[in-house]
Amino acid sequence: MKTLFHFNSWGLGGGWVLLICVLCGTLAANEYVVTLLEKVRLRYSEEAYQHVLQLRDLSSQLAAGSELTKVSQLNDFINQHVLFADDIDLWGIEDYWATPLETFGRGAGDCEDFSIAKFMMLKKLGVAADKLRMTYVKARMPSGHLRAHMVLAYYSRPAADPLILDNLSHELLPASRRPDLYPIFSFNDQGLFIANNPTVRAGSPTNISKWRDVLSRMRQDGLE
Repeated sequence: MKTLFHFNSWGLGGGWVLLICVLCGTLAANEYVVTLLEKVRLRYSEEAYQHVLQLRDLSSQLAAGSELTKVSQLNDFINQHVLFADDIDLWGIEDYWATPLETFGRGAGDCEDFSIAKFMMLKKLGVAADKLRMTYVKARMPSGHLRAHMVLAYYSRPAADPLILDNLSHELLPASRRPDLYPIFSFNDQGLFIANNPTVRAGSPTNISKWRDVLSRMRQDGLE
């Protein structure tokens, strides 16, 4: 299958601008994880607190790393430290989008929760939001059944074959090597995009009510 997703524009300034972005991203990640630690200690288990301590250590290690290293290692960390659980079992409702605090606190979540946590942490680590797309797909399971699923797509450059961060697979593969995924729509902070016209914004991400709700709860916790 050809590249699944594209986005429309991005840009970086010179070396000093890039250095400032890296430093700001490092500070943002540290502040974000410290706030996570405080909230997790108050609301959740000691095991959850220990996992977020490991996330803090990882964030510090990644500060000087390349963007690809950040994407790869953060994807691995979240896939290894968050268990998959259906919303009905975890939250008692059919469809609930959890904040990263809730996901790390419970140590469990479904595909939306994995994608949201990865999106937020990579942004805090200095990866530009326009390089990231939370993407709804139909995923073909080993049984042949198609199921609704969400992944995070990372674009190293505008026309790149994006890497797919997926809780169903521990391999970080480009979209061209994921013929089991059929994109429907994607979104990030800048817009909402339809799969068959991926270079044109089809609306605002705030049109997605569950995303608005997640942002509201993150804001209340000081973790937007």
